[in-house]
Amino acid sequence: MARAARSTGVPVLDIVVPVYNEQTALADSVRRLHTYLGDAMPFPFRITIADNASIDDTPQIAARLAAELPDVRVVRLEEKGRGRALRWVWSRSDAAVLVYMDVDLSTDLAALAPLVAPLISGHSDLAIGTRLGRGARVHRGPKREFISRCYNLILKSTLAAGFSDAQCGFKAIRADVAALLLPHVEDTGWFFDTELLVLAQRCGLRIHEVPVDWVDDPDSRVDIVATATADLKGVGRLVRGLATGTIPVHVIAAQLGSTRPAAPGSLLRHGVRFGAVGAASTAVYVLLFLAMQGWAGAALANGIALALTAIGNTAANRRFTFGVSGRPRVARHHAEGLIVFGIALAITSGALGLLHALAPDAHHVTELAVLVGANLVATAVRFVLLRGWVFHPGRNREEGTSR
Repeated sequence: MARAARSTGVPVLDIVVPVYNEQTALADSVRRLHTYLGDAMPFPFRITIADNASIDDTPQIAARLAAELPDVRVVRLEEKGRGRALRWVWSRSDAAVLVYMDVDLSTDLAALAPLVAPLISGHSDLAIGTRLGRGARVHRGPKREFISRCYNLILKSTLAAGFSDAQCGFKAIRADVAALLLPHVEDTGWFFDTELLVLAQRCGLRIHEVPVDWVDDPDSRVDIVATATADLKGVGRLVRGLATGTIPVHVIAAQLGSTRPAAPGSLLRHGVRFGAVGAASTAVYVLLFLAMQGWAGAALANGIALALTAIGNTAANRRFTFGVSGRPRVARHHAEGLIVFGIALAITSGALGLLHALAPDAHHVTELAVLVGANLVATAVRFVLLRGWVFHPGRNREEGTSR
């Protein structure tokens, strides 16, 4: 591939850097990236600055960089959107491997070669940097760490995502794969990455993960609330599309030549079975509590009944809801199930405690309403944690349990 590229003048790598109002960081980052590629990358490359509707001095700085540095070009789009910029450049690039990285270069560039090598060799179809995998070293605040982990947990629980980090700004894809996947990716913003990865996974494509060293950019322009809202809307759209068949996974897989499109457990089926187990657990809890209340007292009876039903609930969800059988990791599943149960209990108890702190004389109807709402939240949290963490198919395949 590299020899053919050198003879034709076509780059092997096209590294796209999407920018919007990045006049402060752009010049230093592009020069640093260009120097690194020239020194460390054995393949012909191109750096594409994708300016999507900047209104500061970014376009002028980008033009000067393109004139100054060989193998640097600028593409100007008149509409915002990281996904829109990547789609435009990737769909028109003549390179064999298409790369994307954030302009702040938060990811250590030493991870670039391990990112693109399996795509150049044909071993993988896509590659992503991961801040959440083993071996990654990450420096960022607790708020962003918490949000990132929660988002990826939501993806695992709702879409059975097998990849560990959807939003790290450090990804690569083979051009032939991109040509078939991009027409089916709707998002033009920050959810673009996630949608592309979910679609690739469902088509049975090979996604390679590279643990990265990553340092948070304190001057990040990302609006966390707006991005999180858009991402959750995107998750809902994908869930509906995959459930109804409007996203033609098997057709795309056939076009890609994949013989193993993924078929994760149905979210609806899991939800219904989880609800049935929950209803049965509640009935058992009531019977146990009534049987013990007379001789043990309300507090002790409540604790024993909750503990027994928590163990039974985990066992039932393990086998009936998520289809995990066999003895491997049973103890771990139950230990994590108790942790999940404790989190749910803390939500309901905390909600009631907060109500009493804010309104000591709250009417019992208000208490009941708060408990009902808190239980709904706690139930959703339990389902997300059980499906996305305790019984996630990726963990169980790695550890040898059957499904």
